[in-house]
Amino acid sequence: MELSEIINKVSDLVWGAPLIILCLGAGIIFSVWTRFFQLRHFKNVVVQLWHGKESEKGLSSLQSFAMALGGRVGTGNIAGVATAIALGGPGALFWMWVLAFLGAGSAFIEDSLAQVWKEKRTGEYRGGPAYYIERGLGLKWYASIFAVATVISCGLLLPGIQSNSIALAFDSSFGIPTWISGTVATVLLALVIFGGARRIGRVAQVVVPFMAIAYMIMALAVVVMDIDRVPAIFGLIFSSAFGAHGVFGGIVGSAIAWGVKRGIFSNEAGQGSSPIAAAAAEVKHPAQQGIVQAFSVYVDTIGVCTATGLMILLTDCYNVIDKVVDGQVTYLVHNLPDAEIGPHYTQAAIDTIMPGVPGFGSGFVAIALFFFAFTTVMAYAYYAESNMAYLIRNKNGSRLSITGIRTGLLCMAFYGSMLTATMMWAMGDIGVGLMAWLNLIAILCLGGVGVKVLKDYERQLKEGCPITFEPEKLGIKNTECWGAKQSDS
Repeated sequence: MELSEIINKVSDLVWGAPLIILCLGAGIIFSVWTRFFQLRHFKNVVVQLWHGKESEKGLSSLQSFAMALGGRVGTGNIAGVATAIALGGPGALFWMWVLAFLGAGSAFIEDSLAQVWKEKRTGEYRGGPAYYIERGLGLKWYASIFAVATVISCGLLLPGIQSNSIALAFDSSFGIPTWISGTVATVLLALVIFGGARRIGRVAQVVVPFMAIAYMIMALAVVVMDIDRVPAIFGLIFSSAFGAHGVFGGIVGSAIAWGVKRGIFSNEAGQGSSPIAAAAAEVKHPAQQGIVQAFSVYVDTIGVCTATGLMILLTDCYNVIDKVVDGQVTYLVHNLPDAEIGPHYTQAAIDTIMPGVPGFGSGFVAIALFFFAFTTVMAYAYYAESNMAYLIRNKNGSRLSITGIRTGLLCMAFYGSMLTATMMWAMGDIGVGLMAWLNLIAILCLGGVGVKVLKDYERQLKEGCPITFEPEKLGIKNTECWGAKQSDS
């Protein structure tokens, strides 16, 4: 059996029905448990973005938000959405929305927990699932397993997907060989990630809003060009999602599976990556960062992923696969005979509004992919090194190991730019799936603490008193950076 076949089989095993059910089930539980805070606190998000200023120990709320959003908004928002539609039909977009809404509940819990049990390492805040698993559950062995899985996933498996997308897009759009674009991207990454968390946060704060706004403007232009069809497209999405559409009724299971699978790859809700960025923020109360980070799930999926999906569906620039038998592919929809699954769908969609400028859509998507993927790999670097810092407690050893993981990430980013897209996506799915399994189980066990934190914050808002967090009064133990036992190390 070839390596690619083994990787695909492992990916299918990790992303079986149990993980799909776990992702949706956890989102439902946390949404109900928090009384759908994602609706009640929606207007509070913008205010919280400007609370919490950058310090020597941590990032501002906006920088932490931008770093996490940079990790979420990547090639999954372009190639991932196209893949979901190609393999699950238009209804897959609806299930991405469902995961985003419910996943905001999971995101609040995991990001608040990251703030509760964050630590100070080498002068900076560090935190995330490994830290709250050890301090909250007292399971150091389990925490170490998550940390190792994150170092492997974010440091070795996932960067290649992003660099591969950059290289392929620039090759097809501008004829630039993959090794050249891979080299340029790797050098630029090195300049950023060797500057540490604060440099990553500052770059993300500038680049992420710029790239998201530019992409949304282009999507709006596509929608305006065919505004009359928008109601019909939403009807297509909803009918396909529930098996009521004549063409796509037989693949509703695929719509759910690929919607959830590509949804969590894109917005990372419940995966356990965003808490690592959330822990780096300097805030007055853990719930503040939980609310902000939950909002980034909406921006990623309801905003950017929807923009991609509408562009593709409105312009009919997509294919939907029925089945593959002995290498022979049959289609339910075959509008683009020569297009591979991925960013080509979006490129073709944008080309429809600029027919007089050949290659405009291809070039625009290539540049958008560069910014999307670049900021995602920046976030991966921080996620990997934060978990390496957890594993290596010695200060000198931690610094040396972090340098090593940064170097390894850069090597994989360059190497991944020259591999096949199929293999890189399968490897990335394995990494995301393993992290999600480990983290979702942990936050289900610790969900009561997250809800307690939310109630404490809401009580202070209602009473109009200064916002503070005193874990001892809430019965929360083993915190380092809060309350009377706060450490200055």
